[in-house]
Amino acid sequence: MSIIVTQQLTKAYGHRRGVDEVDLCVSAGEIFGFLGPNGAGKSTTIRLLLGFLKASSGTATVLGQDCWARSATIKQDIGYVAGDVRLYPWLTARKAFQIAGEIRGRDVLADGMLLAERFRLEPDLPVRKMSRGNRQKVALVLALAHRPKLVVLDEPTSGLDPLMQDTLADCLRELAAAGHTVFFSSHTLSEVESLCDRVAIVREGRIVVDESLDVLKSRAPRTAIVTMKSSTIVADVAVPDIVTVQSRSGNELHLQLTGSAVDLTQWAASQPIVDLSIGKPNLEFLFRQYYNHDSDRPVQEPATSGCTDAATDPNNDGRFPTSEAS
Repeated sequence: MSIIVTQQLTKAYGHRRGVDEVDLCVSAGEIFGFLGPNGAGKSTTIRLLLGFLKASSGTATVLGQDCWARSATIKQDIGYVAGDVRLYPWLTARKAFQIAGEIRGRDVLADGMLLAERFRLEPDLPVRKMSRGNRQKVALVLALAHRPKLVVLDEPTSGLDPLMQDTLADCLRELAAAGHTVFFSSHTLSEVESLCDRVAIVREGRIVVDESLDVLKSRAPRTAIVTMKSSTIVADVAVPDIVTVQSRSGNELHLQLTGSAVDLTQWAASQPIVDLSIGKPNLEFLFRQYYNHDSDRPVQEPATSGCTDAATDPNNDGRFPTSEAS
């Protein structure tokens, strides 16, 4: 089942485009990473999906319903954490659960208190006395307490220590395993790499790649170090086309591998080597190529993961949404 589907989604601000012809398809049970530098269009895309902004053109559906026309209904099954969390100074986590339960028409106090304990959050401490990290925890547990079908997180780990980042990741994996969907926006590669099944990279409002993490890793270069028997051999040895020589230092040959590790191993076996080490795929290098404004890499048509249900709601009457997601 497709949870998020956009086709040619565009938001223009005068002559400037916040997002430009964005095509996305996110399936149920998926943890989808939305990666890009600050100002790339991540938050604008999220606001369109949540009905906080109306698209200039294109279509977007969430949970099978039009994001603008059915915004209030959609939000009943969404948990949302904004990139800039702001809470009332007098609010406590316990009071927030009570208010959220009244708004949503369901009791979330029990589940909320369990999450508060898991995130080591004092339930009766007012926000004005909390650190930035604890305020972020309040927003997160509010977004998760009603076990929404879709969780939308915009830079959610801001202010969280590494232990709490791990706790959040565990909660999101558990939700995904139960069939819920996570849309995880970040500019930090390590977060996305450790958590997400699939990644879309956005640059200047456009999707430049949309692939599974496994496919990205298969295309990412790796560092290899070949230790030869002598520096003379290192200076003269010819390397295969699948590698680029980074440096020749003493009896070590430092390479960047863009081909198969098997092919490199077979080549190395025919050489007078002492040792061979091959590092992990360097996703950072690959992603920086997409971030580079001077890159001549063409925009890539995004994968659709088999999603075909991009129909829009014919009853879009332009109504402004009447409620917001937690």
